[in-house]
Amino acid sequence: MSIEANKALVRRFYEEIDNGNVPAMDDLVAENYCDHSPPPFPVAEGRQGVKDALAMFWTATPGRHVIEDQIGEGDKVVTRLTALGRHEGDLPGIPRTGNELKMTAVVIHRIADGKLVEKWSGKDELALLQQRGVIPRLDHS
Repeated sequence: MSIEANKALVRRFYEEIDNGNVPAMDDLVAENYCDHSPPPFPVAEGRQGVKDALAMFWTATPGRHVIEDQIGEGDKVVTRLTALGRHEGDLPGIPRTGNELKMTAVVIHRIADGKLVEKWSGKDELALLQQRGVIPRLDHS
């Protein structure tokens, strides 16, 4: 696939997440997908883990992704994004707060045979945990 096709694949991945379209993951994600930075709770390995996490997060924190930047080279796409949503349902160990959520991330996907096969990400998880009320916010006054 071309670099532009790889970038389009990653954009579609986030669009389908934003739509809560779990079945679309069969077309976008390889069965043996490897998430090097998985969610902080147990999920299955491979594509099934992506589907399980998507279903859980879609129910508990519906929202959307804003792609701020994308860079592609070879078989990899780097995406800087902002995830926006509301904490409307319980997550493992984190009860519903109703709080607005905003998290920034930089994600690297590797693509092979037209599907996502690996992912690495750096997320501002501290801010997200503070927004969910798990960790108190620091007062910088």
